[in-house]
Amino acid sequence: MISSALPSTSVLTTGTSADASGTDPQLVLADDLLALLRTTTTETRPDEQLEALALAVAADLPVLLWGEPGIGKTAALTQLAASLDLPLTTVIASVHEPTDFSGLPIVGDDPATQGVPMAPPQWAVDLVRAGRGLLFLDELSTATPAVQAALLRVVLERRVGALQLPPGVRIVAAANPRASAADGWELSPPLANRFVHLYWVHDRDTVVRGLGGVWPRARLPRLVPERLPEAVAYARRAVCGFLQARPTLIHRLPSTETRRGGAWPSPRSWEAALTLLAFGTAASVSREVLASLVRGAVGDGPGLELLAHLDRMDLPDPESLLADPASAELPMRGDLRQATLEAVVAAVGARPQRERWEAGWMVLVRALETGAADLLVAPARVLASLRRDDWEVPESVERLAGVIDLARRADRSVLRATGAAGAARTAGVGR
Repeated sequence: MISSALPSTSVLTTGTSADASGTDPQLVLADDLLALLRTTTTETRPDEQLEALALAVAADLPVLLWGEPGIGKTAALTQLAASLDLPLTTVIASVHEPTDFSGLPIVGDDPATQGVPMAPPQWAVDLVRAGRGLLFLDELSTATPAVQAALLRVVLERRVGALQLPPGVRIVAAANPRASAADGWELSPPLANRFVHLYWVHDRDTVVRGLGGVWPRARLPRLVPERLPEAVAYARRAVCGFLQARPTLIHRLPSTETRRGGAWPSPRSWEAALTLLAFGTAASVSREVLASLVRGAVGDGPGLELLAHLDRMDLPDPESLLADPASAELPMRGDLRQATLEAVVAAVGARPQRERWEAGWMVLVRALETGAADLLVAPARVLASLRRDDWEVPESVERLAGVIDLARRADRSVLRATGAAGAARTAGVGR
């Protein structure tokens, strides 16, 4: 199989005489072998990192890949550009001057009336001529502060000197952590806040299978046309509702230099999070992919809080459950089910009526029929405490007798433990 792939003109001998072109036959064979080694294929395979990167690129948001040297960031970008059929333009930020991004002043015939234009570099002109492409800003963490300042307009406004990059150009950057970068710098807060930060790590199966010649295929997210308006409305409702409840997170500049060089919340980065949430909803991406994108836009803490807010948005309405408890549909995920039951009990407590109290017990019975009993202990204890003297205990409570007994035993255990701890502290003081 291998020999058939070699050119028929190759000389399969150990001789060293040059051919008619003057090239040593062994060098020709070496080139053939290298060509075979570099020939790989791709396959459709789940890859959350690649999926998150492709979605951010589709959303036309600048992406910054963080990872240790040799982890495969450049290879992933090369494969992404090939899969999306986008010309790849690689610019090593650390070997350029600020004028390579802000433009080089060119004095014309009459600068007093025509001004002094800022001439763009050749790579920017090529991108404009192509009308599309993937601009890869590599080694960003080794760029000096002056170069980082010059990159601000490139990343956000897509302007290089006096030249406006076309809408078909996407921007992706890569950086090593300062500790492992060659003469590295922390990213300036204004530049860092313009990116969606994704942390690239190696996956054993991906590396092993890739070295075997098969890499995962990068694909743009499959957006469903009918879901686009719904996705935008959902994203706006989620982000706006969250920021109304947590206004202190609208803008929070981190206190340390290292964290300022990563993702942090600002109106600009919340807009990016909203865009990613809309794209992720329209494409029905997994929660893991959505989490990495949201956290990459606004930071870990605010991102996780937003994800928890999304979970609460998806919880069923407690009033609807109380209105028809026999057919109540409860979340299957444990934390969401627990939150739903607590919301039902809270709704009964907010408007305590005998019919609503009995309906609350029926919801708990429904939860017992469709899930684990241990989640009912706390809600059953609180619901039982809401009983009025003239309310008879409904028959449905009998089905929860074991759960209520477990709650009582837990309460007694807590009281015994508290009493023992108090006695021990008293004895210690007596000594």
